[in-house]
Amino acid sequence: MKTMRIGNRRVGEGEPVFIIAEAGVNHNGDVVLAKKLIEAAKAASADAVKFQTFDADELATSDAPMAAYQERNTGRVQTQREMLAGLTLSDDEFVALAAHARKIGITFLSTPHGGFKSVDLLEKLDVPAYKIGSADLNNLPLLDYVARTKKPILISTGMATMDGIAEAVRTIRRAGNEKIVILQCTTDYPCPPDHANVEAMRTIANKFRLPVGFSDHTVGSDASFTATALGACVIEKHLTLDRSLKGPDHTASADPEEFERFIDRIRSVRTILGSGNKRPLPSEKVFMPTVLKSVVAAQHIRKGMVITNDMLAIKRPAKGLPPKYYWQLLGTRASRDIPQDGYFTQRDLKRSRAKSRKNV
Repeated sequence: MKTMRIGNRRVGEGEPVFIIAEAGVNHNGDVVLAKKLIEAAKAASADAVKFQTFDADELATSDAPMAAYQERNTGRVQTQREMLAGLTLSDDEFVALAAHARKIGITFLSTPHGGFKSVDLLEKLDVPAYKIGSADLNNLPLLDYVARTKKPILISTGMATMDGIAEAVRTIRRAGNEKIVILQCTTDYPCPPDHANVEAMRTIANKFRLPVGFSDHTVGSDASFTATALGACVIEKHLTLDRSLKGPDHTASADPEEFERFIDRIRSVRTILGSGNKRPLPSEKVFMPTVLKSVVAAQHIRKGMVITNDMLAIKRPAKGLPPKYYWQLLGTRASRDIPQDGYFTQRDLKRSRAKSRKNV
């Protein structure tokens, strides 16, 4: 499927880039901060704001260690469950966030990190699509469960192989869902620019013939601009109110001012790319009569003369025969007197041919 609807937008081939402000867990477990992130995403003109839905006990075992980037970015060493407990929002708080997003007019999304129960909650909130994080790409039971909602599924591919992506896509399709967007992603926060591997997005597109996008964990905007130029139909980037806040993802996020500039540039890149159809644009058609060229007489040509190379020139404007007729004029007899810089027409060409045939 080349296009699909997410909220009030068509997403996919030939459509404007769908930009997701990844609020994630940058609310630090505070619903007031979460609402401010929704408002910042709306103010920046993002198409959607996305959170992460989970219960810490359902997401990690009691002894699951923190990832290295989580230790680095939080400055603490604890279990994942301990860290996640401080980043959890209640079901009622998610109900309030979804309502707030609807009220201000931005699409509300969330990644069901907590498994089946998280999907059930998001179904109650009637989210229009699902984003599957890289850590769940191989969670085939979850993919099957989400696919059966028949809603669009955006899947991140950090840490994945092409075989792993293929298995995920097969699982979704077996559940009768073709609404799939595959996002190139590198699981590191922040991701060094030389690890972004944006070119892999095109490899994925060529292999699976599905819409593709980019989940950007780099600092700055260059990776997303490159992905847009290479055909991304979805761009996702973390949004924070302040990169100095404590939490695992703030350092790899853009603040509201940066995010607004980021979106403006993405839209600009997409505008510059155009439709891909090569044809004269209206702004070019104005100039065509004056800057394109015609075959003209390089000297005064008298009626009956056999036309040779030195009698022809190619000059502006486009008032006579286009240059492609140059060779057809060679060797014909002039059917009339043509002054220097005079134009040839189809009528001259037909008469010259007729006279040439008659003289044979």
